[in-house]
Amino acid sequence: MNGSNRLGKESLPTSQQAEHSRYYDTDHEHTDHTYGTGELPHPHIHSEESLRRIVNRLSRIEGHVRGIKTMVQQSTPCPDVLLQIAAVRGALDRVARIVLDEHLTECIGRAAQEGNIDVELKQLKAALDRFLP
Repeated sequence: MNGSNRLGKESLPTSQQAEHSRYYDTDHEHTDHTYGTGELPHPHIHSEESLRRIVNRLSRIEGHVRGIKTMVQQSTPCPDVLLQIAAVRGALDRVARIVLDEHLTECIGRAAQEGNIDVELKQLKAALDRFLP
């Protein structure tokens, strides 16, 4: 996603900042999809509505994860904690589906119109290799 709605690594706990830096360039706008392929980037443009929808879902997931942390701190029974973890996994999968759908319709569609579909598909495959187990 693009723009000021992104989180920088400074918003992460110190222990996660190094890990975050491995995968994201936090000093620049997110404008490329190279994922180490060495290909030229394309503009990463999405509607404000799409960004708002994804950020809202992620905010709810973030709150849910904090709730699970509280459950653990309060010694909630393990089956209840596992049920909530499963709910978060499902919610993350739904967000991933939205992001993938958006990428296919917007980014892949744009690449097809611009004649660089092969580059975009190569980048998508690299991202999916990292995403899928």
